Amino acid sequence: MTGIKTYNHGLPWEGEHGIAQGYCVNGILYISGQFSHDMQGTFVGAGDIEVQTKQTLENLDRVLAEFSATRTNIAEMEIFLTDPQEHFEKCIRIFKEYVGDHRPAGTLVGVSSMSFPDQLIEIRAVAHVN
Repeated sequence: MTGIKTYNHGLPWEGEHGIAQGYCVNGILYISGQFSHDMQGTFVGAGDIEVQTKQTLENLDRVLAEFSATRTNIAEMEIFLTDPQEHFEKCIRIFKEYVGDHRPAGTLVGVSSMSFPDQLIEIRAVAHVN
């Protein structure tokens, strides 16, 4: 295949798991699950769904920007959320602010746990790039 581009945030642990944060081929951008870490790789927002959701979406924006895309290029999003009964309303409020008038396809999945003990949310997406 030609025209493939990948992106990682540049964090030391990224090479350990064998995936790219973003993978673009033929104008379709596949974004791996993003979670709440800063650009030094430190997990942020333990116990706070609002902080984690905002940081996760900021990380999603970083991947989009690397491919000259914005949130309006998102075609589909999947949100994985621990304890959706507790976190749903806050998460969806922030999600709606994030997407604005743009309405990508989406799925929210309740999960029992995540990769990191304090992780409450993870978001993956598919976008189109011009």
